[in-house]
Amino acid sequence: MDIHEIVKKLVGKIDPVGETNTDNDRFENLKAMTKLVDDLLTDINWVAQQNNRHEYSINRAGQFAASFLDEIVNSYAMSNINR
Repeated sequence: MDIHEIVKKLVGKIDPVGETNTDNDRFENLKAMTKLVDDLLTDINWVAQQNNRHEYSINRAGQFAASFLDEIVNSYAMSNINR
């Protein structure tokens, strides 16, 4: 089991099914999941801001994090265009 599967088990299902009580629970799960994603992206963004450091290992991590964030922005921007 990978981290993604563990988090899904901890948070619970987030997809609505059209039944009010179930969807209310899943909406709370969705809020918890988005809070987690926000916290993780905040952490990754902090690392990305280190992408101009002269220390190789810090710069490498910063470059990787910055590239990851750029890919996310571009990927989701393109998916919104296709809606």
